[in-house]
Amino acid sequence: MFSMDELLKVALVQTALVWEDPQANRLELERKLGALTSDVDLIVLPEMFTTGFTMNPQRIGKEEGPKTLHWMKTIARQKNVAITGSLVYFDNAVYTNRLFFVEPDGTTSVYDKRHTFTLAGEDKVYHSGNERLMVSYKGFTICPLICYDLRFPVWARNTEDYDVLLYVANWPEPRINAWDALLKARSIENMAYCIGVNRIGVDDSGHQYPGHSVVLDGLGQELAFSTTEEVVTATLSKKHIKEVRDKLKFLNDRDSFILEG
Repeated sequence: MFSMDELLKVALVQTALVWEDPQANRLELERKLGALTSDVDLIVLPEMFTTGFTMNPQRIGKEEGPKTLHWMKTIARQKNVAITGSLVYFDNAVYTNRLFFVEPDGTTSVYDKRHTFTLAGEDKVYHSGNERLMVSYKGFTICPLICYDLRFPVWARNTEDYDVLLYVANWPEPRINAWDALLKARSIENMAYCIGVNRIGVDDSGHQYPGHSVVLDGLGQELAFSTTEEVVTATLSKKHIKEVRDKLKFLNDRDSFILEG
């Protein structure tokens, strides 16, 4: 038998997003989360879940970031669940693509997207972060990252022996093959669960998003996958991670180097 902190049930919210309308998105997400019929430990929302992947943050009221954070804390407290996702956030005179990880007691951890998406000009309008985040929650160590970060394996490298690597995204249809392949590679090379949560639908820039939200185990095996608008659940096990690493020991052969910049 497992103790409660050896299992983690996650809910992946694969949803369409209303363009640049935080209030409409919060209401829709609240409706979807209200329909959850089973207890979960962690709810994962997509990248920029209140606006879509906008390059016009000045159109979003500066008060919307704190309002959404308050909304996340309310959901976490009411449902006794952790909730995470990224949003447009104005802080210290700059805009960031900021991920919040909010626990039921209100404890909040923050990660600013390291690799802003130059192809879309994200680097011109959002300040990038330079520190990774490790969250300890219910016995699991979780490393949350954002979308374009997926293309940079050194940034995701498992030097802290985390259990779960988590990506929230707005990843478009033309490059979805890369999303599928890179998520699987990240899980295999880091011997960790890998969760990818993508949005679905079409945004106001005409980009189509096909979902492909997924949960992969420490060997890259698929535990959950979806291409439709839905909430997908999966249960993670600490025992699985321990057994994989004890048996194969690939992480013991990691090269040592220092990441700069």
